[in-house]
Amino acid sequence: MASSSAALLLSRQYKQMQTDKDIPGISCGLVNNNVFEWEVMLMLDDESGGLFGGGCFRSRLTFPSEYPLMPPKMKFVTPIFHPNIYPSGDVCISILHPPEEDKYGYESAAERWSPVQTPETILLSVISMLSSPNDESPANIEAGKLWREDPKEFKKKVRKCVRDSQESAWD
Repeated sequence: MASSSAALLLSRQYKQMQTDKDIPGISCGLVNNNVFEWEVMLMLDDESGGLFGGGCFRSRLTFPSEYPLMPPKMKFVTPIFHPNIYPSGDVCISILHPPEEDKYGYESAAERWSPVQTPETILLSVISMLSSPNDESPANIEAGKLWREDPKEFKKKVRKCVRDSQESAWD
């Protein structure tokens, strides 16, 4: 039962994302016509993307059958070098963490997943995260260290990422 109401909600949210012109630079499609699996292309401009401006990054949003009570997972398919993105491409951002108290006491429950989040708010938060990393507990240790200690080298690696993303965007 939860799965069918989740599918209905996701269908509405997907349709909304297709018609909403207020969010430039985000393109979504369903993977194999499955409303629980979205392919997302983030085409970042210099203003919203910060150092990642000009990049075209492909990612996946995978929604659980318990959605919206539980968060989706987001994974970048296009390689991306960022403190809050694991080398595997998995995104580590508070709003995608389950709605419970953090056993390590790092995040409050209010920072974590809430059913009021939508695919649109998730993607806007991820875009914001790209230009303002949280380096206190990095998912990518090397990126977090460079962000803090060698901003010039960090920028160099990110710019290479952006160039590579432009070349592979439409493969």
